[in-house]
Amino acid sequence: MGGAILNVITVAAGSLLGLALGNRFPQRIQQSIVAGLGLITLLVGISNAQRSGNLIIPLLSLIAGIVIGEALNLERWLERFADWLRRVSSRGREEGEEARVRFINGFITASLVFCVGPLTFVGSIQDGMGLAAGFQQIAIKSMLDFFAAMAFAAALGPGVFFTVITVFVLQGGLSLLGMLLGDVMTPAMIAEMTAVGGVLLLGLGLNILEIKRLRVVNYLPALLIAPLLVALAQALGINIYPF
Repeated sequence: MGGAILNVITVAAGSLLGLALGNRFPQRIQQSIVAGLGLITLLVGISNAQRSGNLIIPLLSLIAGIVIGEALNLERWLERFADWLRRVSSRGREEGEEARVRFINGFITASLVFCVGPLTFVGSIQDGMGLAAGFQQIAIKSMLDFFAAMAFAAALGPGVFFTVITVFVLQGGLSLLGMLLGDVMTPAMIAEMTAVGGVLLLGLGLNILEIKRLRVVNYLPALLIAPLLVALAQALGINIYPF
């Protein structure tokens, strides 16, 4: 789990630096930073989504994942967790509704950006398997996340800092999965999981740019369903990549 720990450190450092700088920026610059982050998120989402070898897998994964996520209302649970973190970190200080919403949005937005990219899945699983390539990929992701955390924290506030929790839990869990089931995860499974993550990033980009409000957190179960569908197809002898 060395990669997960390194990533936590870089996200924390970037967030603290961004918070220190953010107060020096006027509101219009902060808004422009958010818009720029939204555009980059869309670009990364498009790139990742194209990794699918068969669009039926992401389609079925999203439909099933959305049904599960909406039934469980995962976004509401994550919002409650973020609000609890805000109350604990504020130490009883009274804050307005605008500050509360900003904290929650910063936490959820940054958590999704840091946790659904391809380097998260591939790097963390390979890191758990003890492969040097895995740690190298997480090291690269950590440097990218450092600058992203700095920009997000400057624009979206202190909620971004607390994404160290989601980064550690998710990447640590994936590393543990790599330790236990690394040989089971095939390149096809990882590719389809990455493609679904790309679609989620597209939805997140729309949220950041305020084009369309999507409950992207409720789409997260699709990330688990995608590799399961690939495994099922392989077990049944179905060729999901006919071309």
